[in-house]
Amino acid sequence: MKTERLQVLIDTEQRERLERVAARRGVSVASLVRRAIDVAYPSGLEQKAAIAAGILAAAPMDVPDPDDLRAELDLIRGRA
Repeated sequence: MKTERLQVLIDTEQRERLERVAARRGVSVASLVRRAIDVAYPSGLEQKAAIAAGILAAAPMDVPDPDDLRAELDLIRGRA
């Protein structure tokens, strides 16, 4: 159950656009706005899950031996 009320003023064209999309999808304007907020401003968990999914979907790649990688990073950092 939704517990917060928010009043936002939008222009007529925006309202008509929302109503058309909501009607086409068979949802309310309110649910369309809530979904748009979730997509545009994901919560921390959703954002982390999306990042993790992107990492897991990446193509495999060769990585150096940990000691070689450490030496390479030290060189880049100017510690060698």
